[in-house]
Amino acid sequence: MIYISQRPFTHAHKHVCTLSYPSLRTQITRIFAHANATAASSKRAVACLAAAPLTTTLEDTGPPITQQVIDRSHETDFVVIGSGIGGLCCAALLSKYGYRVTVCESHYLAGGAAHSFEVAGYKFDAGPSFFLGIGGPAGDGSPNPLKQVLDAVGESVESKQYDRWIVYPPKGGSFPNIAAGAAYEATILQHGGPEALQQWRELDRAMKPIQTAAGLFPAAALRGDLGLALTAARFLGPEMLGTAFVAPLLMGPFSALVDKHVTHPWLRAFLDLECFVLSGMTARDTLCAEMAFMFAERNAGRTAIDYPMGGSKAIIDALVRGVEKYGGRLLLRSHVDEILMEGGRAAGVRLQPASGRDIKGGERPEVIRARCGVVSNASVWDTQRLLRPGTAPVEWARQSAATPALDSFVHLHLGIDATDLDPSMECHHLVVKNWHGLTDPQNVIIASVPTVFDPSLAPPGKATVHCYCAANEPYDLWAGLDRRSARYKALKEERAQPLWEALERFIPDIRRRAELTLVGSPLTHERFVRRHRGSYGPGISASGKESWPGPKTPIPGLSVCGDSCMPGIGVPAAAASGMIAANSLAPVWSHLTMMDALLPPATSARAATTQRA
Repeated sequence: MIYISQRPFTHAHKHVCTLSYPSLRTQITRIFAHANATAASSKRAVACLAAAPLTTTLEDTGPPITQQVIDRSHETDFVVIGSGIGGLCCAALLSKYGYRVTVCESHYLAGGAAHSFEVAGYKFDAGPSFFLGIGGPAGDGSPNPLKQVLDAVGESVESKQYDRWIVYPPKGGSFPNIAAGAAYEATILQHGGPEALQQWRELDRAMKPIQTAAGLFPAAALRGDLGLALTAARFLGPEMLGTAFVAPLLMGPFSALVDKHVTHPWLRAFLDLECFVLSGMTARDTLCAEMAFMFAERNAGRTAIDYPMGGSKAIIDALVRGVEKYGGRLLLRSHVDEILMEGGRAAGVRLQPASGRDIKGGERPEVIRARCGVVSNASVWDTQRLLRPGTAPVEWARQSAATPALDSFVHLHLGIDATDLDPSMECHHLVVKNWHGLTDPQNVIIASVPTVFDPSLAPPGKATVHCYCAANEPYDLWAGLDRRSARYKALKEERAQPLWEALERFIPDIRRRAELTLVGSPLTHERFVRRHRGSYGPGISASGKESWPGPKTPIPGLSVCGDSCMPGIGVPAAAASGMIAANSLAPVWSHLTMMDALLPPATSARAATTQRA
């Protein structure tokens, strides 16, 4: 059944839909340059963030399709393609700004890579399970863009806070990785020795001005046009002037600082591991801005990790409420076949027929017309597929197609018997097979047992387990396989073995306990998330010539958001991309009004003071 939000459009007024903006990175560079040139007189600068045992497959877990004849054609202001975190953040803010918004989602569940699903009473997260700074009261100064969006649309997520995950190194044993500054240093001293600790402290000192630059200018103030000068004005001052010189470092690779200050092999590998968990890449390819956020949180004492009660579904539900409460729509099972062009600009979308079959002669296509524009939350590669050949400028199409893709996933979702399970077990576990070649296939495996925090995610006496390798499962091993074939099922069993072995590091009898086993492959990810090659995301290196694009595309009326855009991969980054896209599409005065409610000047000043401390 096609789900359509029943909330009517309630906004009578409309904003003028005239948009023109240069790339975000270009504008940030220009503003920093201007600050250097006029510091003495204007003091203006901007810093950017940035039951019986059951074995099945995720392909078999979808609910039966019941067909309901509903014509989804209508007219709106904006169409957002995809309900990932970036798309929902963008849609929620556009709705808040007073636009009519329709979100089109191919899946029967919202959330993109962050959706949740239920099988036999077990509730699983399909994707991310690490969240930082999403709990707490509204206006608490959290630098997490996702929390800022939730605050802006008046929504919240109940969460359980904790401070550690367990690392299982190659030679056996384990140790807790505690985000708090002193405990983190103790871990480095224990495993790397005094030399590693000294080098860490040097790196930490070198990161201070970059942390300040990233922290002084919140994601909520970012936009992709010249209006950035106005939204940034609230945060300008002596502190900003002092950070102008670090702009190149902020937008460069984290390795630029690591290489300068860290030679200890274990510490370099440990820092690469943190980068890999965050971005799917090592320090050489990870933006320094992304790591600055982690450093700043650790040094400011905001080190609690949040687990959303109800799983990632709670976050997605809150964002959907944010879309709908201001009159927006979410259409599930509504796959976009094509971005429509009229008069040289993106003017709407054509939906795949609800039957899933091609339109036959005489059938009228379902079209959603967008008065103001279209926002694609699809990947850089999949967005190109939605455009008719010849629509995209040749160079942009070439660059998009040439964007390197990170490897994919193997997932193991388990429902287990929790009888006599260690009550002190932590939720998150990270297994490393080899400190060298961290990005090698299945070298880093992550596992979570979310029922540690939320027993409602499983039937009484049971527990849910999610184990996966991300950004390190080669798609080519799976390419062309029939998902119904014996070869496909055998390959899934084979590639899942390292995940079982990782789980046995902390639940030795996990195989005996398993009552429900679901194995997800790159083809699963490709199918359900409509993701090119089931990729973890673009492998755009911070050390390379290419940079993460902003919300603008060369096609008038077409914007983008998600992990194919600045500031990159990860939940905070995807949320920030949605904020930037929505802010860029709204008039600057509406953006400033939102900031007045979300970031009052006193709060901004306190946040800056906290960062300096």
